[in-house]
This record gives sequence, structure tokens and C-alpha cells, in this order.
Amino acid sequence: MTIVVTGAGGFIGGHLVADLLSQGKTVRAVDVKPQDEWYQVHDGAESIVGDCSDAGQARAFAEGSEEIYNLAADMGGMGFIENNKAECMLSVLTSTNMLVAAREAGTRRFFYSSSACVYAGDKQTDPNVTALKEEDAYPGDPEDGYGWEKLFSERMARHFREDFGLETRVARYHNVYGPEGTFEGGREKAPAALSRKMAWAKLTGEHTIDIWGDGEQSRSFMYIDDCVRGSQEILAGDNVEPVNLGSAELVTINQMVDILEDIAGIKLERTYQLDAPQGVRGRNSDNTMFREIYGWEPSITLRDGLEKTYGWIYDILAQRV
Repeated sequence: MTIVVTGAGGFIGGHLVADLLSQGKTVRAVDVKPQDEWYQVHDGAESIVGDCSDAGQARAFAEGSEEIYNLAADMGGMGFIENNKAECMLSVLTSTNMLVAAREAGTRRFFYSSSACVYAGDKQTDPNVTALKEEDAYPGDPEDGYGWEKLFSERMARHFREDFGLETRVARYHNVYGPEGTFEGGREKAPAALSRKMAWAKLTGEHTIDIWGDGEQSRSFMYIDDCVRGSQEILAGDNVEPVNLGSAELVTINQMVDILEDIAGIKLERTYQLDAPQGVRGRNSDNTMFREIYGWEPSITLRDGLEKTYGWIYDILAQRV
């Protein structure tokens, strides 16, 4: 059985490929980036550089596949998605062409990685937010650009299942983080960005840190190991509705900085950039549906995950000093 992972050169894709290979699976890993820019390249996988948004290439990638994990998308942290709305929406070409290719190839199951950015903005205006349930995505008012593409592609996956019999499954990821991912360059998310800033402060002795917004915006963050496990269980399961895949441990950005200061053993002077992108005021994952279906929920604590993430970034930056 051949399993295709698109976006395999990215953060989540690289970890997923590694886990599938550890189970003895046959994996075709696809990413548009040159292989020297992949975060992980695995000898055991058939690694292909190609563009899933091209219909012809998508057909070639899907050929002979039993399952497809479609993780490929143009995305990043809040700084990227707020300033690249058109680029984010163009990911609909990847979603469309991979679904069409899967149908034509006779692929049995298709996983689509959606996002908590699909949720309605009026439910995310308070840092003490009520955790978001799956039905809170409608009436539609998602994150402009990126969130609209994700919500549309969710519906497309649904209708490919209903109209064509392709068994599609959808997970709404909530802020996935961990080692072997983006931590600089403008696409990084908060855990990686703050870990980088903390590590640099530790290495240089410049004990200051810039924080986007007032630091009181709240989120939950899911460690990569929980994401990889959950994604596979969602694809293998019988539930056909989009489901949250995220931690329910809600923290503010200031609290995350507190944790990182404790890990690094330093205290920093904080400068707040109130005009920087910061997204919705509060967002958390309601895991009731996931827990009822799968019997567990993402539970690796933020501190445990940040210790590994910070350590990985620190070791890389230490080589530059």
C-alpha cells in the first residue's frame, strides 16, 4: 500500500513521513521545495520534488496510492497569513487538484489538514475564550484569506465523499509546534519564534524580547507527536465530519514567555509591539468530539513540548554565535 504525503518537506509532513516509515509503510513524499530546503528527507521514502497545484503533476503523485495525506499549503504564522492573503488562497489549487487526482487514481482515503482559522471571528474576541466546538465554524466568518481557503476546501472534501465516494477525512489543526520546523524567516509561529528569541537572548546576553501585541492574546498549542498520532487515527476512523485536533491547554503569549524564561533560566525585559499582527484575541480547542470518538486527546504539556523545541533551536543558534 502506497501512502502519499504532500507537503512532506514541511514541518508536520516530515514528522508524519518518519512515523509512517517506522511502521513499515511505503511512503511517497512530495514537496514543491528543493530537497535541500526540506526539513527532513527520509531515505526510506520515495521523495519527489513537484507542484501539487499542477493538475498533471498531482495525477502522477496520486497514481497507485491507497491513502493520501494532503498537507501541502502556502502558509505560516500570523505575520505571514495576514500579509499574504492571495498566496494563501491559491492553495485551493493544491486542494482541488489533489482531490481530483485521488478520485481518478482510485485512492481509498484522503486526509485534508484544515485549521482552527476556519472558526468564526465573533467567537474569538476575548482572551478568556470559550473553547471552539466544531459547529462554531458556521455561519462562516473565518480568518480572511487563509481561513476561507481552508473552509472552502473542507466543503470540497465533503462533496467529493458524498458525490464520488472518496473517503475524505478532515482535521482542524490548532497551532502545531515542535522541533524540525520553521523558526525564522517570517513564516514561523509563536512557539518557534519565541523560542528563537529566548535562545538568542541566552546566547548573546541581550536580555530583551519583542512581543507582538500586548501578550494577552490566548491560544492553545499542540506538540507535533500528538498531531501525527491524531492525524493517522482520524484518517483511519469512521467519523466523516471535520474534527478539532489540538490541545485544550489555553495560555496567553505572556504565559508562554514565562515558561520559556523558566526553561532558559533567564528573565527578559519585554517590549510590546502593539501594531504587529496578532490575529484573533483568543482561541482554544474544544476536544469533546475528538475525545468521544477516539478515546484520548492531545495532552503533551506546553512546557514539555517547549523544552524540546527550545533545545533544538538553541543548539542550531549556538553554532552561529
